[in-house]
Parts: sequence; structure tokens; C-alpha cells
Amino acid sequence: MGGKKLEIKQKVKIKNRKASHEYEFIEKFVAGVSLKGTEIKSIRMQKVSLQDAFCLFIGSELIVRAMHIAPYEMGGSYNNHEAKADRKLLLTKKELSKLDRKVKENGFTIVPTQLFINDRGLAKIEIALARGKKLYDKRNDLKAKDQQREMSKMKY
Repeated sequence: MGGKKLEIKQKVKIKNRKASHEYEFIEKFVAGVSLKGTEIKSIRMQKVSLQDAFCLFIGSELIVRAMHIAPYEMGGSYNNHEAKADRKLLLTKKELSKLDRKVKENGFTIVPTQLFINDRGLAKIEIALARGKKLYDKRNDLKAKDQQREMSKMKY
């Protein structure tokens, strides 16, 4: 009685690999996510996709749109959430105003890079202030990655 409950905590870290290919990251922020109902259970089961997700300002709030969180199987029909609903991001006013200023500048956007659960069990999302890469930048990145892979093969 009163003993500590033994829990095997699985690290949840869902990455948006497409974002690093499409965008050049200028600055990164960690934000909380306002979730409803059974969404956290689906996140813990890693049933999330950030592939098409993007962030935008609606009024003074930052919203992540098109982030797919699969409905929880054990949630029943009325308790479950909508898979691609808009979700509010929780940042400080200072961070929000800074991001809003930058987005209004030409060529900047806000992209979710990864979703994770922190030590306290809260869902957090890492977002990046980003600028779209040109086609030649993407080619250069792929070329550098291939060269790095060749170099690592030669060591063995």
C-alpha cells in the first residue's frame, strides 16, 4: 500500500521528416497542445501523422491544422475526437507576437517538426519558423547526404 506504481514509459516521438526536406528551419519553439477527449491516448499509441500539418494564426491564437490523430479504438462513438480537427498551440504572448511578426514578413511559415510527450506526461509539439527551400537547395542536401553515406561505407 502506498508503494510506487511501476510503469514502463515508452518514449513517444513522432517526427515530420518531410518538413526538413521542404524547409530551411530558422528558429524552433516548443509549444503545448490543447487536446480534447481521447486524443492523448491515441498519441501515446503513436497513431499520429504530421506529414500535411501546418500552423496558422486565427486572430491572436496559433492553430495547427491537418495534424491527423487517429480515433481511439476503445473510445466508443460519442467519446471519440475528430481526426483532423484544428488544435490550439499554447505559447507565451511574447513568442506568439514574435512568430506573428515573422510570418507577416515575406517567405516565412510555421511548420510542426515533431510531437512528443514530456517527462510530466504532457503532449508537446516542436514547431519551426521556416523558409521554403529552392529546388537546387534540395538537390545539394541530397548530394551531401549521399556523400556522407559513401564516406561512412568506406570506413568499414
